[in-house]
Amino acid sequence: MQPSSPQVETPSGKDAAYENFPVGSWLLPAGLRPHIADFYAFARTIDDIADAPDLDPEVKIARLDGFELAILGTNVGEPEYQIGHQMRASLITTGIPTRHCLDLISAFKQDAVKSRYDNWAELIDYCLRSAAPVGRYLLDLHGGADDGYASSDALCNALQVLNHLQDAKADYLELGRVYLPADWMAESGASVEGLRGDRITPELRAVYARMLGATDTLLDGAGALTGNLASSRLAMEAGAILHIAQILSGELARHDPFAGRVRLNKLQNLRACSIGAGKAVLGRWR
Repeated sequence: MQPSSPQVETPSGKDAAYENFPVGSWLLPAGLRPHIADFYAFARTIDDIADAPDLDPEVKIARLDGFELAILGTNVGEPEYQIGHQMRASLITTGIPTRHCLDLISAFKQDAVKSRYDNWAELIDYCLRSAAPVGRYLLDLHGGADDGYASSDALCNALQVLNHLQDAKADYLELGRVYLPADWMAESGASVEGLRGDRITPELRAVYARMLGATDTLLDGAGALTGNLASSRLAMEAGAILHIAQILSGELARHDPFAGRVRLNKLQNLRACSIGAGKAVLGRWR
């Protein structure tokens, strides 16, 4: 049974400014930015529900079910899911399929009930539903890419893993979740309880190094994205995001994420965006 209260949303206060990477920036065509804003609002809303610490899993899934029905157009009379209805209207206008939104819902339903990942492959399966749909949506909105979704998936999966590494301590303390592969934890002798510490342990540092190595491989695979995109403006945005991700990976390797959230400051972000976008333009021109 779907919740009858209009209070189905659980805003976290996170917005585009919280994100590591540009969200619908000026680099993208002005006519598409309202649709991108609708998609971000939808993704943020359902992510916040999955991450709400005071909601039981059953309640989270019921609310996410409501947004799934909104995307499918089967609960149009329920105003509490207005953000979902607005997203469906945007999808119809742009001709984008529903699967990207439904994949996000699937991932966040999983977040409601699953708190451990046995191995890297299992984590990537989650990323393919929690992060890759964002890139796929943008590709479909901007005319696609020569290699389909491959290099976009690599970039989005890398971004998701970097986010997990930034927030590993908070995810554990606030939500009881651990996105570090359990087999790599065991092989390094790392303990989940180590996530409570004020400093990262050598064992957890070894897990981080292994995950960052795998993430850098994903970023290498994402390098072809800017040259494959139909849209030069999306290529600039992708180039900026790729360069930010490469810098952030290096920062996570050098700094202790348990002593404070490792992220780029505004100046670093601006510089990385300029360099990444410039590289994309130069690469396409060549």
